[in-house]
Amino acid sequence: MPLPRSPKIPPMPLTPAVFHILLALAEGDRHGYDIMRLVDDVTEGRLKLGPGTLYGTIKRMLRDRLIVEAGDRPDPALDDARRRYYRLTDAGRAALGAELYRLNKLVTFARRRGFLNARVSSREEAT
Repeated sequence: MPLPRSPKIPPMPLTPAVFHILLALAEGDRHGYDIMRLVDDVTEGRLKLGPGTLYGTIKRMLRDRLIVEAGDRPDPALDDARRRYYRLTDAGRAALGAELYRLNKLVTFARRRGFLNARVSSREEAT
């Protein structure tokens, strides 16, 4: 009989939105718009997190305790007081690590089978 899954750890694989939000927060606390911009940069525009997707996903991640609202805030004179900053929890860091491990195993498998070159082409090289 399988063990019950903890409600704090999402099922694998993570959705792209959850994965990229966790990845963005691995570098430190960020507010929503900053997360949105970083995801756009990291994915070279291939994943667009609109406000509905971003904040809906953040709400679920808060509920699942993958992230928390950060208590520390920048000086109000340097930042918009309405912004909420988010921080990765230990559970969030564990979920990100598990997903990175899973993805690494898939890439390793694909390379060994010859499905993927040792060096993945960038968008510029593909065009």
